[in-house]
Amino acid sequence: QVQLVESGGGLVQAGGSLRLSCAASGRTFSTAAMGWFRQAPGKGREFVATISWSGNTYYADSVKGRFTISRDNPKNTAYLQMNNLKPEDTAVYYCAASPRSYTPTLSSDFDFWGQGTQVTVSS
Repeated sequence: QVQLVESGGGLVQAGGSLRLSCAASGRTFSTAAMGWFRQAPGKGREFVATISWSGNTYYADSVKGRFTISRDNPKNTAYLQMNNLKPEDTAVYYCAASPRSYTPTLSSDFDFWGQGTQVTVSS
């Protein structure tokens, strides 16, 4: 099993920045790929960004150019730097881990999930 713990969420004004962290523990060899998803009230879970073990990244069009995903492999931690935040970015953000070696984007490709952290962007 892999345990994922997110942190860094909060309330920010539009145009502001937040940095989310996701610390992995347990069978971390199952964290070849790390991803971030989000779920806004009344909506389904949405892909945000993914990063492979070697650092290849892929982003949803809605966050490209504003969000940056990164990882520190020795620390088993992934990050999501979010800049120029918009009210439509308001959601619960989830970290996920996948044993797959590429950059998965489907939630079904991820085997382990964190509990989520709330991000609220005020206008």
